[in-house]
This record gives sequence, C-alpha cells and structure tokens, in this order.
Amino acid sequence: MNIAEAIIKNLENINVDVAFGGSGSGDADILFALHASKKIRTIITRHEQAASFMACGYAYFSDKLGVCFATPGPGAFNLVSGLSVALSDSLPVLAITGFEPSYGIGKGGLGETTGLNRTPDSQTLFAAITKKTYMIEHADQACDVLEEAVNTAYEGRPGPVHIHLPFDISHDEVSNYRDIKLEIKPVEALPKEIRQFAEALSGFLIQDKKIIALVGYGCIRSNAQTELIQLLETFQIPFMTTMDAKGIFPESHPLYLGMTGAAGDPGAKKALVDADVVLALGNSFSKWQTWRWVDGVYNTKTLMQINIDKQARDRVYHADYFLLSDIKLALINLLKELSLQGISREKITINSQKHTEMPLDLKPGIIHPGTLAMEIAKYLPGNSILLGDAGSHMLWLAAYVRMSKYQNYQNPGIFGPMAANVNAAIGTQLATPDRRVIVGCGDGDYQMAGFELMTAVENKIPIIWIIFNNGEYNIIKMMHLKNFNGREVYNHFLNPDFVAYAKACGANGFRVEKIEDFGPAFESALKDNKPSIIDVVVDPDTKPPFGLFVPPQ
Repeated sequence: MNIAEAIIKNLENINVDVAFGGSGSGDADILFALHASKKIRTIITRHEQAASFMACGYAYFSDKLGVCFATPGPGAFNLVSGLSVALSDSLPVLAITGFEPSYGIGKGGLGETTGLNRTPDSQTLFAAITKKTYMIEHADQACDVLEEAVNTAYEGRPGPVHIHLPFDISHDEVSNYRDIKLEIKPVEALPKEIRQFAEALSGFLIQDKKIIALVGYGCIRSNAQTELIQLLETFQIPFMTTMDAKGIFPESHPLYLGMTGAAGDPGAKKALVDADVVLALGNSFSKWQTWRWVDGVYNTKTLMQINIDKQARDRVYHADYFLLSDIKLALINLLKELSLQGISREKITINSQKHTEMPLDLKPGIIHPGTLAMEIAKYLPGNSILLGDAGSHMLWLAAYVRMSKYQNYQNPGIFGPMAANVNAAIGTQLATPDRRVIVGCGDGDYQMAGFELMTAVENKIPIIWIIFNNGEYNIIKMMHLKNFNGREVYNHFLNPDFVAYAKACGANGFRVEKIEDFGPAFESALKDNKPSIIDVVVDPDTKPPFGLFVPPQ
C-alpha cells in the first residue's frame, strides 16, 4: 500500500470514522484512499475552513480524533481558524495537507509553501497553531510519523497536530507498514501530592469554610461527571460553571449557583465574592470568566486548582494548592483520600439568583432575544446539544437557556471565531448520531459560512440553525457605543431571504416574527429530521447580559 493508504488504514484502526476536507490535486492520494475506505465517511466541504471547524465539532463531546485534510497552499491555509480553536480549547485534531513535490521546491510553483524565494512558509505557520507539525519525507516514515502525531494530539492537554505529505511521495509504497498504537499516557499527580491536597480540602470542610467549586470545560473533556457530582454531593459543595462547562449537570441541581463570568448569573457572582475557598476544576481563567482578568478576586480567598496543563498554574491567579492531573483521575484519588477522613456534611440549601428569574425589558411587536432563548430551552430535546456561535446571541443563550439532564452547550471557546459553530455542528452531529444538534447563531455568523448548508443537505445531516436576525453585528455595536462615547460604525448590513435560501438548497426554512410562532416552527424542524433554518427577527436594541466590565465587588 502507498503512504496515503497506510495513513487511512491506520486511522481506521484507531476508530476514526469521519474525515472532513476539500477536494484538490495536491492531496489526491489521500482522497482516493478515503474513497476506498469502508470505515471512514468522507465529508467534502464547500470551504476548507469549515472542515477545520467540523473536525473540532467532532471532538467536542466525544473521545474521537477529529480529522481534516486539504490540498497544499491556499487550501491548507484555510484550516488555520479551526486548528486555532482546537489549540485554545484542547481538542484532539489531526490535519493532513499536501506539500510541494521535491522537484518543485524553491521554484515558486502553484501553491508552494516552502518559505523559499518569496513563498509562504507553511511549516512555520502550522508550528504556531498546533502542538507539533510533521513532514513525511520517505515512505518508511509514514507509520512512525502518524503514530507520534496522533499520540501527541492526546498527550497531556489535548490539541491539534499537523502532517505535511509531499505530493510526489504520497503514492510511494510503504515497505514497513504496521498498525500504529494509540497509547494515551495519563497525567496523574503523585500520591503524596494527592494526600496533601486532600488534607487541605478536608481541613477546610471540617472548619466549615465557605467552599465553592468552579467547574470548567476540562471536566467535560475528561468525562469526570460521575466523580465530580459524587464529590459535590458528598461534601455539599455548591458549584458554578464557566460558559464552556454549562450543561455538565442539570441547571436545576440544588447545589448549582449558576454560570460565572461575563454573562454569568448574579447569584454566582455573589457566591464568588462571599467564598473562603474556591476549588477550580479544569478551567483556564479566561478573559470572559474573569471579567478581563480583574485583580483582587482571589486575594482574600484560598485557591485550590486542578488542571491537566502545568502552564495553567499561576498564569492568571496564584494557586495556593495545585494538582497537575487529569481531572477524572484527580477526583478518583481525592475521593479515596477524603473517604478516610470520615467527614459528614449536612445538606445545604442554595438560594442563588439566576438571569431567568429576572424580568426582561420587553417591547411590543418585536421578539426579545432573551425570550427567544427561553423558548429554545422549552422545546429543546432531552438529549440534545446546543451550540452557540460568536456574538450577543451567545450571551442570551448562555444566560437564558437552562440545561436539563443529558443536554450540553458549547460556544466557540477562547479563540472564538465567528461562524465556527455554524460549521462545527456538522462534525458534532456525526460524532453523536443519537443526539440532536441545534445551533443558535447571529445573522452575521450565518452569512460568513452558511453555504455549508448544502454540505448538510448533500450528506443528510439534520442540523437546525436558529438565526437571531437583527441585521447587525450587535455585540460589536454595543462595545462601540460603550467605548467610543456613544458612537458606532460599520455594524449594519442587509440579509438575504434565509427561508428562500434554505428551500433553494433543499432544506426546511421558517420565518418567525412573533414569538408564538417559534415553537411550532421548531417542532416541525425537529420532526422532519432534515437540515433546517429558523430565521427569527429579534430586537437589535436590547443590551445583552454582558458583565465583562462589571467585576465582582
């Protein structure tokens, strides 16, 4: 078998079942190997950027490796945004791109990216946005390079990796083919470190300190839900989540304080102010979560942090106690140690104010985006995944959609590109075929990348896109108004007829101008089980719940 065939066969062996990418000539051997595969479904996108986002979406709520591919040059460079998301949000993604054949190096051929003679340098580019980039130079390197790359993607804090495959060797025969091994080495703290951390935590419990848990996306990536809820319920520790961890547990849980950060619930912010001890689990103290890294939040508190990434320690706030560990393993070991302490805690009652308990400033004749978010929650299927994109709608969804059991929420993460989840949804749906994936996005988001609707139609992938249609870049407008003395520029645009576009593509299309029409439209889209757009006209002048500039006092 040739190099491309060896790569695809080994991806099959580690249970990759979908790959996303663009057709081209410089990656033709990969295309033919994928076409021959009986185990990997190939999704050809309208734009390679979408493929990179889909690979991220594929990894959001699964342990699977997201795979994307592209032809050399411009096609490969179109993968940049998605790989940047994977890097910032700890998603295991493999990108495979073609590369200039050896006989053309330095000659300035079409799509050359060697960095020679005024050509772009793709090795430097991909090194900056992945954990590591590789170049296969000989056929006999293929299995070794792939094995190292895939294991690097999962090692420690997961992230993206990249492989260059030069066009002139991609069809060379591999004489030393072997099945690669995926050997994920766990990040686990030493027993002594676990014991010291447990002793400190048990001491705070015995002293009846006000302890809260700050739950981040790392708990979802680690599949630590079972151990985490055991810790919280056993020791009656109230918890709040970051926006990325929203939905890890039902938001009706009696210990749930709410979401913290820029669009956080008032009760969660108050609980953070009042806490003596903060147990930070799998979060990175991002700008959104920390009110732009405001000073003083933890000055009078004890910060106990568990993270898989050693660079997370003291990066923003000093941790008084730190465990370098996978969250799931850390909690398993902590629970063992704490069980020896014989600590019992009485059940506590949480009274924490949520956004949904506060009245909205409604106007007659137009839909309030907060009302739309609550309507989405009302009709959201029980095991669904809701993806928000970048914009004010994301804040409304995060603040006003209360997640129930077996539901999940995800936004575009720390890097946060517009339209990321408009496309990532296709990958998420293919990774979790037994769940419904719904996207809440702005009209600006959808216009950036909505042409992948045809990809969903062509591949019969039943995504529902709910467009918050306000004819503007709303969150940018609000920032302009706040920061530039009430002035704003270049935030308004015209929209196409989204319903006509959906129908032209062979999808369902619904237009909603009255809130009472949303439920029937959503139910119809869910029932039809095909790609659908629900275009909802919302009030552009309502300020989103954006507390980025209002830190805890």
